[in-house]
Amino acid sequence: MDKKLIINHQLLDIILSRLCHELIENYGDFEDTVLIGLQPKGIRVAQRLHQRLNDMCAQNVPLGFLDVTFYRDDFRRRSSVLKANETRIDFIIENKNVILIDDVLYTGRTVRAALDAMTAFGRPRKVELLTLIDRRYTRDLPIAPNYVGKQVNTLHSQRVLVEWDTAYGNQVWLLAQGLETDKGGV
Repeated sequence: MDKKLIINHQLLDIILSRLCHELIENYGDFEDTVLIGLQPKGIRVAQRLHQRLNDMCAQNVPLGFLDVTFYRDDFRRRSSVLKANETRIDFIIENKNVILIDDVLYTGRTVRAALDAMTAFGRPRKVELLTLIDRRYTRDLPIAPNYVGKQVNTLHSQRVLVEWDTAYGNQVWLLAQGLETDKGGV
């Protein structure tokens, strides 16, 4: 099979709720805590968590978006020119608890780049990583998430595709090598 559904719409809803409850358990009123979604795909997860947290806690948790394109160590090794996304962090992260949010954790290089890119906005007190999908056995760097939606055993030849707002709702697929989509799996 070239395409396998690993999270359907209902399960994804449960996972997002669970992640919010874990964050509330650890951060309570979110004083001195901010959420930062990693561009381009982590912002979709971050926006959904942000909305749920605000509804559940009646708090206005700060949310920002961080582009790490030019901080990646493989930036110049690509055959095509990368296009930068918007960074929007309109708050200071100095001495704050930062929760970095991404959709899929693969090699760890994006997270390493995010740690470098964040220094332009201050020095956080603590940084934690939340990822919807943790691709096990594919890490190049010693990076592990603090909050995980689902761990998935994958091969380097496979891709994980997180789809939002489709006719079937939100879902996550495991794709075999060579199965390309226009949505850009990781």
